[in-house]
Amino acid sequence: MSTPDLPLAESGGCGDGCACGADEAYLESGLDPALAQLLAEAGLDPVEVEDIANVAIQEDLAHGVDVTTVATIPEDAVATADFVAREAGVVAGLRVAEAVISIVCTDEFEVERHVDDGDRVSEGQKVLSVTTRTRDLLTAERSALNILCRLSGIATATRAWADALEGTKAKVRDTRKTTPGLRSLEKFAVRCGGGVNHRMSLSDAALVKDNHVVAAGGVAQAFKAVRETFPDVPIEVEVDTLHQLREVVDAGADLILLDNFTPGECEEAVALVHGRAALEASGRLTLDNAGAYAGTGVDYLAVGALTHSSPILDIGLDLRAAE
Repeated sequence: MSTPDLPLAESGGCGDGCACGADEAYLESGLDPALAQLLAEAGLDPVEVEDIANVAIQEDLAHGVDVTTVATIPEDAVATADFVAREAGVVAGLRVAEAVISIVCTDEFEVERHVDDGDRVSEGQKVLSVTTRTRDLLTAERSALNILCRLSGIATATRAWADALEGTKAKVRDTRKTTPGLRSLEKFAVRCGGGVNHRMSLSDAALVKDNHVVAAGGVAQAFKAVRETFPDVPIEVEVDTLHQLREVVDAGADLILLDNFTPGECEEAVALVHGRAALEASGRLTLDNAGAYAGTGVDYLAVGALTHSSPILDIGLDLRAAE
């Protein structure tokens, strides 16, 4: 029996083969249609991006205007600014940053895109240039950078893991340990870094964890209850021992999470399952031992730190001096 196809687990409901409607959402967004289309093609919902951008902007303009910028910059001044990487990494969220700027801008603006989401960048490299009213540029600066730096940091960290797994079949995968309200963007950043997404929500797929097992009276009982209640939903089951693994693979689990298994135990699990289910290692994982775990033949390494602990990638905005 071959490893089961797990489209929802792979895409998180927001990637290739996505059925969430993002491809049509650009028609409903208030963003520029061309920008909204680019977001949709990347697997992002333009309406959701617009909402997130508005929340970020509202935090800065909650009590009126940008008082510093209004006081120091003439209303009709126009300038060009460059988003510049202060360190090497992988960029993600450029179109989201554009969305922030487009909402703040009171006039037409021009964008020059130097790189694409998912590209590696070097220290000092320009990633995006924008020409518009200077007041608007400086008002949008922090909101755009907060999102761009955060997503690029996640993409950079993910790329380090993907590089560590190169040459094996294993893929690094995120979890739901995301920032509230930013899950779709953070999972997008994981994809930009070469990772794949776990489920986007509790409805996309089932994950039977230790607390479910306790409540149901056993791992096999918990699996059976989910299968009977939601027969068409992919089911992943967390196991702590090889004994539990035998139970759930015999019961027909689609994907099995090996919780805190050693590399040696993962090798035993791969041999025991023999392709009847996909296997995901979780816990004890570091960049130093990633290759050892991937070499056991597991399909995924689940790394919650991709989204809950990645440092930002330092990117700044430099206003060009008037010529």
